Amino acid sequence: MLKMTNKRQTLILEIVREKGFASIEHLAAHFNVTQQTARRIVNQLCDQGLLRRIHGGVGLPVSNQNLAYESRQGLNFEAKRQIAQAVLNFIPDGASIMIGLGTTPEYVARALADRKNLRVITNNLNVASAFARNPDVEITIAGGTLRPLDRDIIGDAAVRFFSRFKVDVGIFGVGGIDEEGTLLDFYSGEVQARQAIVANCRTALLVADASKFGRSATVRGGHISDCHHLFTDKPLPADFQRIAEQYGDKIRIVGDGRVQAA
Repeated sequence: MLKMTNKRQTLILEIVREKGFASIEHLAAHFNVTQQTARRIVNQLCDQGLLRRIHGGVGLPVSNQNLAYESRQGLNFEAKRQIAQAVLNFIPDGASIMIGLGTTPEYVARALADRKNLRVITNNLNVASAFARNPDVEITIAGGTLRPLDRDIIGDAAVRFFSRFKVDVGIFGVGGIDEEGTLLDFYSGEVQARQAIVANCRTALLVADASKFGRSATVRGGHISDCHHLFTDKPLPADFQRIAEQYGDKIRIVGDGRVQAA
């Protein structure tokens, strides 16, 4: 069962992500609750690694490390669900697919879990688990050293693994996307694995909710132009207008079961 943040927690995360900082006093007034209640809510978010305690309030976690996987599973879950549903309608029965690490690819795997005659190649145990009960899906999993908190395999082992195949569709997430369209992640091994998927599929699908645009991460690798389709849940922010115009034919904005071009 995926862990979900409640609506008030999600709104607090959006406020802090937009401003970079929020005081307890401001949050209490915004939600018409006591400061004690506001502090209790943000403490829960800090304990999950979603926010960081700063004197008088809360800020974003440090940018050189990602959030805990279980925390990311519940973050922006409705956006990830809509993205997954759109990808579901894009993948036919009988396809061969590579699926990479991250929570949005896991949501995609869960949406695809009942499909027939798929061949799934992945370095993500969460993805493999999503398909495991379907006898009509053939699952091939990367070997190597497991990252136990993320339940995936990255680095040279993943690169060699993906390089053994050529598939119809590659599905992958990303840590962040900057205003130039550069794809960012938190570890070089994550970038290597993602780029191996892109190199060994005929159609590359990047799945990224709106929070990934402008999100900081330390390792550069790849560009929006590397993917054939980018599935996201909202129009790109104003700072990304040039990217939206240049690559609008690749961008698929999803919502309420619909998919439209940027």
